[in-house]
Amino acid sequence: MAVYLDNAATTKPCREAVEAINNALTENYGNPSSLHKMGLNAQLVTDGARKKIADALGCDAGCIYFTSGATESNNLAIRGAAAAYGRRKKRIVVSSVEHASVAETMNDLEKNGFEVVRVHPDSTGRFAPADFINAVDENTCLISMMLVNNETGYILPVKEVFSAVKRRFPEIAAHCDCVQGFMKLPVRVSALNADLLSLSGHKIHSAKGVGALYIKKGIRVIPQVTGGKQEKGIRSGTESVPLIAGFGAAVEKLAPTINERYERACGLRSFLLGRLSEISGVTINSPDDGSPYILNISAAGRRSEIMLHFLEQREIYVSSGSACSKGAQSGVLAEFGVSRSDADSAVRISISSETTEEELALFAEALADGIGKIKT
Repeated sequence: MAVYLDNAATTKPCREAVEAINNALTENYGNPSSLHKMGLNAQLVTDGARKKIADALGCDAGCIYFTSGATESNNLAIRGAAAAYGRRKKRIVVSSVEHASVAETMNDLEKNGFEVVRVHPDSTGRFAPADFINAVDENTCLISMMLVNNETGYILPVKEVFSAVKRRFPEIAAHCDCVQGFMKLPVRVSALNADLLSLSGHKIHSAKGVGALYIKKGIRVIPQVTGGKQEKGIRSGTESVPLIAGFGAAVEKLAPTINERYERACGLRSFLLGRLSEISGVTINSPDDGSPYILNISAAGRRSEIMLHFLEQREIYVSSGSACSKGAQSGVLAEFGVSRSDADSAVRISISSETTEEELALFAEALADGIGKIKT
């Protein structure tokens, strides 16, 4: 049987999301901007999904803006906030382990006159909140931190940092890429003290091509896509009602069981770690207190690409890191203190609520077989 363990890259859409998408494609297919009944029905579908996401985050529905995905949400948040607040204040503080959609956006802003301060993990591979707090000053316009690192599962101290920064400099905009945390960890915007928060549909059992950005009331974001003034002018372009409907349906299904699914994921992680402990040469790159949904390991010096194809031949699907890196090393593991040789043999296992112990056992068995058969 096929064993899919690459859920940090994308997830299988759930039945509820597929049904909502199909309904919007075949029944409520009007344009939400149209003034007739078909348009109104489509707008009601969109607004319904918006409310489901807002309820899950503990915010007003008017704070949720739909995008084409988390990459656009991150770009809109960072570029939009920099444009709004960065005319006089040119410093931006960010972690050194962000997703490419944040890291590359920062590189671009840096080329255009912003000072980007990248905070690195300490010698133990952990982030000290004080390092972020001390990097912020009166010239800072924005701070950006992901909640869960997509390659290792490391949980960054977002709540502690944002709260401390806001106490000192309440005017600084605080952005969180929450893609790997939403619907997996309890996420409330008020608890995180976030002004801007990015989400993705296809990471939570909906379809690809839809995301959302939470913008706290009173926070200014300059639009990056202009046109017909959809999404209150923050993100122009006809809304993809089917994808938005699926996003809302997935959130509605998952929201009530976050804690239950988290505990199950912890159990699966413990089970897998037990099996891996029996395999000689396996090194764990993820922290003990990271997200249970992501586990990064190194496989005894066997190159990642070769091991991935070995496992693929057995219909076992994992990754070597961020899918957006297309197999190339992003440098994130090195930031966490992983050696070059271990990074070269890194394998990321990412589970979902559908993952079983049987699947993890099959993976561990195949990994051990690969270590024995693949030459270093």
